[in-house]
Amino acid sequence: MHRFAKFCWFVLAWTILVILWGAYVRATGSGAGCGSHWPLCNGMIIPRSEQVETSIEFTHRLLSGVALLLIFVMLIWGWKVSEKGHPVRNGLIASAVLIITEALLGAGLVLFELVTTNQSVARAVVMAFHLLNTFLLLAAITLSAWWASCGKPIMLKNQGNITLLLILALVGVALIGMTGAITALGDTLFPAESLVQGLEQDSDANAHFLIRLRIYHPLIAILVGAYILYLAKYLRNREAENTSRKLGSALFVLILIQWAAGLVNVILLAPVPMQIIHLLIADLVWITLVLFAAATLSHMPGDKKPDPILEAV
Repeated sequence: MHRFAKFCWFVLAWTILVILWGAYVRATGSGAGCGSHWPLCNGMIIPRSEQVETSIEFTHRLLSGVALLLIFVMLIWGWKVSEKGHPVRNGLIASAVLIITEALLGAGLVLFELVTTNQSVARAVVMAFHLLNTFLLLAAITLSAWWASCGKPIMLKNQGNITLLLILALVGVALIGMTGAITALGDTLFPAESLVQGLEQDSDANAHFLIRLRIYHPLIAILVGAYILYLAKYLRNREAENTSRKLGSALFVLILIQWAAGLVNVILLAPVPMQIIHLLIADLVWITLVLFAAATLSHMPGDKKPDPILEAV
């Protein structure tokens, strides 16, 4: 399945592009660029508008449509080249289901006008779950590519406390992402003119709830990040195979880079380019953690036989 594996990694890269462009849509306030119409744009298949917001939103819909087609091509192709019971089929089914829910969540934001200047609790909740669904979609595509690249099936039995530790790490990073989505929304709707003003807003008991929630994201990011640093170091010191060790090292470095990016983002008052970079690193942290968990749980403790090195990575 060498060619199919490469295609899966390409689909993963394309999906990341769609996610980053979606963040650009939100950061630039272009979510209503196509009005309250979906799947049409301002009532047309191909809109004719000179507004930049329309071009930005329509481009995101095109990229998303291509992602939908790519994932279903991946599903059909993968089903043909894999045998019954192969773990890649589970990843393919999950990817297909999650891309549909991803599209529905995006449509809901538009149809219920939870875009641009909307400051409601509903928008914050939907965006948080939209991010969670996005992370799950990335995980499904990542595992599909991993299994198509000769990655071994995940074994949960007789793993001791390793399974629980990895699940806590995955839940923690998902929580960081969800709170990050809410924080980014608050930064977009209530931009601060200076770092001092931003800190004053965060401590104001009468401030909008999106402002008051901003303080929790960095705190959670620091705590969960520290836990993952410890976990990566702890699991690297076990009798793990080569792929798992390399992924643990990459995860360790990415967490440190993300902390630095988060600090720069706060100091610079969350400019749009920095928001995109911050989200990109977050996606890479999540993908690396998923691969690290899959590699760690693909062999029994004490098994010194190395997993195949992924040719496509």
